[in-house]
Amino acid sequence: MSELISTPVTMKDFSFYFGVGWHHIISLEALDHILFMMVLVAGYTLTHWKQVLILVTAFTIGHSVTLALSVYDIVRFSDNWVEFLIPCTIVITALANLPHRTNFHHTVKLNYYLALLFGLIHGMGFANSLRFMLAKDQRIGGSLFAFNIGLEVGQIIVVALILSTAYLFVDRFHINKKHWVIFLSAAVFSLAVRMALERIPN
Repeated sequence: MSELISTPVTMKDFSFYFGVGWHHIISLEALDHILFMMVLVAGYTLTHWKQVLILVTAFTIGHSVTLALSVYDIVRFSDNWVEFLIPCTIVITALANLPHRTNFHHTVKLNYYLALLFGLIHGMGFANSLRFMLAKDQRIGGSLFAFNIGLEVGQIIVVALILSTAYLFVDRFHINKKHWVIFLSAAVFSLAVRMALERIPN
């Protein structure tokens, strides 16, 4: 195991797995993960970038743990249950925004816990799509690191786009922030419920 972790990854391999991680979040196939990020940061604007950075870090820690455990074959997860649980995390996070809380600091604290906890579940989804690709790789540690970097760069771009959109509607078009959060959360909630119903394990 230590040899797999310490063996350096080539730039070609780094670029490949970086691209895999990037594509995993910047594609229609990653819609469920994007929807989760939308409701997770729905109550934030560009002025809250520090809180959002901590929030994204909490999510990163969560999914990195289960991603590593699964790729190193320490634990295994059922694909069917993971695919069902992911939209469930979206539903719960969206419900936490309805109605939008007036106590922003309380909301921030709750979102940190949700990001960390649900990051564990989303990490299972990342792992199930990556495990077989890394099965014969002799540089698992470096490849896993490159995948995570690509994933996080894409995730940061997604979050930046969400916050920019919120800024446009709330600060430029002067839409009530509470109405914006409720509208966005309700829209994502309806999509996530449909996903969950379609993915109920047999």
